[in-house]
Amino acid sequence: MKIQKKFKISCAIAATTLSLLTSSLAIAQTAAPTTTTAAASKVEMQWLGQAGFRIVSPGGKLIVVDPWIKGGPKAPANYKADLAALGKIDILLVTHAHVDHLGDAPALAILNKTKLYGPADMVTPLITLGMIPADLGHRFNKSGNVKPSPGIKVTAVKAEHSSLIVWNNPLTSKNESHPAGEAMGYIIELENGFKIWHMGDTGLFGDMQFIAEYYKPDLVLIPIGGNFTMDPEDAAFALNTWIKPKMVIPMHYNSNPLTPGTLAEFQAAMKGSSVKIVPMTEGQTLSF
Repeated sequence: MKIQKKFKISCAIAATTLSLLTSSLAIAQTAAPTTTTAAASKVEMQWLGQAGFRIVSPGGKLIVVDPWIKGGPKAPANYKADLAALGKIDILLVTHAHVDHLGDAPALAILNKTKLYGPADMVTPLITLGMIPADLGHRFNKSGNVKPSPGIKVTAVKAEHSSLIVWNNPLTSKNESHPAGEAMGYIIELENGFKIWHMGDTGLFGDMQFIAEYYKPDLVLIPIGGNFTMDPEDAAFALNTWIKPKMVIPMHYNSNPLTPGTLAEFQAAMKGSSVKIVPMTEGQTLSF
């Protein structure tokens, strides 16, 4: 009888150990973002609303993408009150110049004295219009990559979208429209090899398959709102047919009446898929 009990206990311990060893991408929700001292094996992500994300790399570097904070209706209140509450930003990325993506990036670049990385023909007018000083802008283009911090590599990839800066001229107090190059997405490779594909704003295009096969992203941040980007059905088609990642976080919905796609519609379109959907609410933080 004692031997049988010992055998059962040993089996239970072995099963638990095997489960822990085989879960390579466990996701743990945290109550609030930490400072830039993330554990070496973790990637911490907070959704800022729309396409904005606050990412803490395994090496503790703070990465911010498309920060639409002050004007973002779903951005966390503490950041809206004080942009400095985001923390000291090490890497600042903008996919294109529309206000819900460029947002507060110029102000954050100046506040943190950190470079704003973005499409070449978006960064140039930001500088020539005086929105950022020349030394705080870094221009690059699709298939080009930058290594803004040791162990971190960001590659620009295609996005099927447009880009335009709306700038308020201080001399006339009138808004002006300025061309801002082409929109991009980013493959963000972190110190531990974890790869995030931030798709930016995009519609469907066949090279999504090439990007997925070549860069092999672990996590995809995909727009589902429709109208300006893919809707839930388009996003599901891209994921199931071309991209086939381990995990996906839907974004670019719920903040603008012109982007009517919903999480429920996306989940329905993805029914039966092997891709793990990781839904987030604005302000929520997850660790990967």
